[in-house]
Amino acid sequence: MTPKEAAAARAAVLREQIERCNYEYHVLDDPTLEDFEYDALTRELREIEAAYPELLTPDSPTQKVGAPILENTFEPVRHEVQMGSLQDVFSTEEVEQFGQRVQERLEGESVAYVVEPKIDGLSVSLEYRDGVFVRGSTRGDGFVGEDVTENLRTIRSIPKRLPEPLPFLEVRGEVYLPLENFARLVAWQELNDERPFKNPRNAAAGSLRQKDPRVTARRMLDILVFNIQQIDGKEISSHTESLDLLRSYGFPTIPNFPPVSTVGDAIAEIQEIGRRRGENPYDIDGAVVKVDDFAQRQRLGSTAKFPRWAVAYKYPPEEKQTVLREIEVKVGRTGVLTPTAVFDPITLAGTTVSRAVLHNQDFIDEKQIAVGDVILVRKAGEIIPEVLSVVCHSGNPVYHLPDRCPSCGQPVSRDGDDAAIRCQNLACPAQLLRHLIHFASRDAMDIEGLGEAVVELLVGEGLVSSPADLYRLQAEPLARLERLGEKSAANLIAAIDRSRKNDLARLLFGLGIRNIGQKASQLLARRFGSMQALMAASREELTAIDSLGEVMADSLLSFFSEERNRALIAELQALGVNMDCLDRPVSDRLAGLTFVLTGTLPNLTRSDASALIEAQGGKVSGSVSKKTAYVVAGEEAGSKLAKAQSLGVPILDEAGLLSLLDRGSNDS
Repeated sequence: MTPKEAAAARAAVLREQIERCNYEYHVLDDPTLEDFEYDALTRELREIEAAYPELLTPDSPTQKVGAPILENTFEPVRHEVQMGSLQDVFSTEEVEQFGQRVQERLEGESVAYVVEPKIDGLSVSLEYRDGVFVRGSTRGDGFVGEDVTENLRTIRSIPKRLPEPLPFLEVRGEVYLPLENFARLVAWQELNDERPFKNPRNAAAGSLRQKDPRVTARRMLDILVFNIQQIDGKEISSHTESLDLLRSYGFPTIPNFPPVSTVGDAIAEIQEIGRRRGENPYDIDGAVVKVDDFAQRQRLGSTAKFPRWAVAYKYPPEEKQTVLREIEVKVGRTGVLTPTAVFDPITLAGTTVSRAVLHNQDFIDEKQIAVGDVILVRKAGEIIPEVLSVVCHSGNPVYHLPDRCPSCGQPVSRDGDDAAIRCQNLACPAQLLRHLIHFASRDAMDIEGLGEAVVELLVGEGLVSSPADLYRLQAEPLARLERLGEKSAANLIAAIDRSRKNDLARLLFGLGIRNIGQKASQLLARRFGSMQALMAASREELTAIDSLGEVMADSLLSFFSEERNRALIAELQALGVNMDCLDRPVSDRLAGLTFVLTGTLPNLTRSDASALIEAQGGKVSGSVSKKTAYVVAGEEAGSKLAKAQSLGVPILDEAGLLSLLDRGSNDS
C-alpha cells in the first residue's frame, strides 16, 4: 500500500468516527469521547487532507459544523447568517501563527484583539422584531437548526422585550447549566439510580431540547450572549462596541478583557482565563481570540468552515495521580450498590477533589482497581472527577463489592445481564430514606418542606417507616423535634395534606416503580383512570399501549404482585390519598385523531394547545403523515406545513382549533 493509499484508508476511518461522534454530541447529547479525544481525531484528519488535498471531499466533517437536526422533533429553522464554528488551536505557538496570518493579510496595520472564555454549552440564535423576542433556535449544522422558542422563553435572563424597538436583531449566545444547578441535578439523578449527565454541556443541551418547556424551566438554564448576527436600525463597527450595545439592552454578555494590541498580550489573557476557570459559575473548555474591528474582519474573510479573524484555544485536560485510600459503598433508592473512590485530595480545574464514582463492579474489574493503588484522575468535562486508570498497583486484591447490603445486612444479587448489584430488601433503611425523598420530590407528590434533611430526621426519630406514615404525622409531635418548631411543623402537615389530592400520575411516579418514569406514569394514569384499574390490567393490556414496552409492563406486574406493595397502596387510600386520574380527557370526541402543531400561535403556547387537544382525547405528534387528521399552523410555520399541504391534510389556525375544541366540549 502506497503512503497515499494508507492516508486515504485512514481518512475514511477518521471521517466515519468523527461523523458518529458529531451525531452523539450534537444530536443525542450523549458523547462517548472526551473533547480532547475528538479534537485529536479532527486534527489528524485535517493534517491528512492538508498533505493530500485530493483526498479532501466536500462532505468531510472538517468542512461542516455540528450535525443535522433530528427529524420529527422541533421545527427546522434556516439561518440567514451561518452559525459557524471557530478553528481550534492547542498551543501558544498556534496562537502566534494565527496572529502572523492576520498581520500578513492586513499588510502590517495595527490590530486590536479581544479575548473571551469559551463557554461549553449549546449555541443558540435569538431573533427580535420591533424589539420583541419572536424566535430562538439551535445551531444544528450551522445552516439549519431547531426552533426551541418556547423553551428559551423559560430562561429568565433572556430579555423578552428590548428597551428600544429595533426593526430586527439577531444575536448568538451560549446556553449553559450553571455548575451549582448541574451539581443538584446530578445528585438527584444519582439518588434515583438514574444515569447522570456526564457534564453541564450535555445537561444544557438535553434540557433545552425537551418537548415540555416546564421540564426546561425546572433545570434553571442560563445564557451568555457573545455576538450580533444581524441588526437593523444601528451601525456598529467593532466587537467591543457590539457587546456594549448588547449589555445596554439587558443581555447577559460573555465576560471579556479590554482589547489588546499584540498576540503576546492575547496569550497572557488566555493564561489568565485558564488560571481563573475554577472561579466561574459555568464550565469553559477554552478561550477565544478575535479581531475586534469589523472592517478588518471583512477583509480577512473566512474559509469554507472557519472565519480567519478568530481562533479558539482549547485547554488541555488536567490529569493527576493520587493514592486510593478506601472505597465507600452507598445504597440507592432502588437498592443499587454504588462504589465511590476516596483518595488523597488533589486540585483539578481549579477545585479540590477527593472522591470519584466507580460506577459498578464491571468498571472496577476492567481497570483492576484495588485499595492502596496509585490512580490517575481527571475531571470529565472539567466537572465530574473520574478514575482513568491504575498507575501503580499496591499488591492488594482487586476490590469486590460486598455480598451483603452495607445498610441492612441482607444478601445482594445481580439481575441477569444488568451491571448493577442490588439489595432486594424493600425494607432496607438506605432504600427507605431515598424512597421517601423521591416520594416527596417535586415531580412526584411535591411535598414542600420534606427535603432530605427532614426525611432523615423523621426516619431517625422512628416516626416514618413508609410513605403511608407521612399521612399519619401530626403537628404537635413534629414541633418538638430539633430544627422544626411549631411553624415549620404546621407548614409541613399542610403540605402533606395538600398532596393527598394529587393526580394519580404523581402517586405512580412517587411509588418508585422500576423503569416507570414521569411520562410513563402520566400515560398509565390517563389510560386506566384509577389505581384499581391499573392494578387489574393484564400484560397484554399494558403492552398494547403506545410507548410502553415489555420491560415496563413486566416491572408494573412485578410491583403489583408484591403483597407489601398492594398493602402500601391500600394504606395510602385509607389515609385519603387520591387514587384516580384527575387529568383524563374530558371528552373522547377527538379520540383516534392525530394533530401536528407548527409555527407560533398568537395566544397559545405549544404545550397549552397540546393539553387542550389531549383533554378531548386527541393525540399530538411531531411529524406529518397521511394519518394526520389536522395540522395547526401559526406564524413562521415551516416544512411541516408544506408537507401537510402536499398530502392534503386539513390546516387549522388557532381560531379554527379553538372552534373545533369548543364544538367538542359542547357536544360532551
